[in-house]
Amino acid sequence: MSVVIVPQLSDNFAYLVVDQAARRCVAVDCAEADKVLGAAAERGLKLAAALCTHWHGDHVGGNQALAQAVPGIEIYGGHAENGRIPALTHPVGDGDTIRLDSLEARVIAVPGHTRGHVAYYLAALGAVFTGDTLFAGGCGRLFEGDAATMLASLKRLAALPEATRVFCGHEYTVNNLKFALTLEPDNAALNARYARAVTARAEGRWTVPSTIAEEKATNPFLRADSAELRAALKARAPALGEDPVSVFALARALKDRF
Repeated sequence: MSVVIVPQLSDNFAYLVVDQAARRCVAVDCAEADKVLGAAAERGLKLAAALCTHWHGDHVGGNQALAQAVPGIEIYGGHAENGRIPALTHPVGDGDTIRLDSLEARVIAVPGHTRGHVAYYLAALGAVFTGDTLFAGGCGRLFEGDAATMLASLKRLAALPEATRVFCGHEYTVNNLKFALTLEPDNAALNARYARAVTARAEGRWTVPSTIAEEKATNPFLRADSAELRAALKARAPALGEDPVSVFALARALKDRF
């Protein structure tokens, strides 16, 4: 199996998970069906299914067109999204397993950005598709959840094997890491990652995937235990408590205004 990045809209990513032996593929988070179908056709692949992380249109806006172009396509998404995912055929929940050809994906509920947001973990591929929950160097806004909910979701993802590749929903990395540096300017791993991301974008390359290990070392929303990060936040809010939810909530609020 392999993963093909399919750029969508202005800064979104869709993905094709490819089973070369079967000459079939699965799409993740299709906003623009023509680009996804084109990427599959260029490689001589039949599109078998679509996996949706959450209901927002920049992740599922192409579902109806996929359903029309590929009769019988299976479209998976969180049942807790309460019917807001277009053309959904297979509602899924936490712990469910999706099997298509050699692909096996475990569904991980990661609410916070939306109520029914899910991630898809493919152990055999060493990859997780995180949508707008965990970004490279960041996390999603709290549209339908609170800080405690989102932090719990991020911890579930952080518990995956450290070598797991993280395929997220947007190319936000440079700005995310620029914000992270305001909280941990002395983090050597963060500084190095920021430099690599800036170079990659200047050269027209994507910054995805990252890894769980990289996120744990540099993503401020996974680093509530960092003394430097806590000190930077307390300098802005001296009454800040020690509990991780409060630390996360303040960091998220600051990022919202960054």
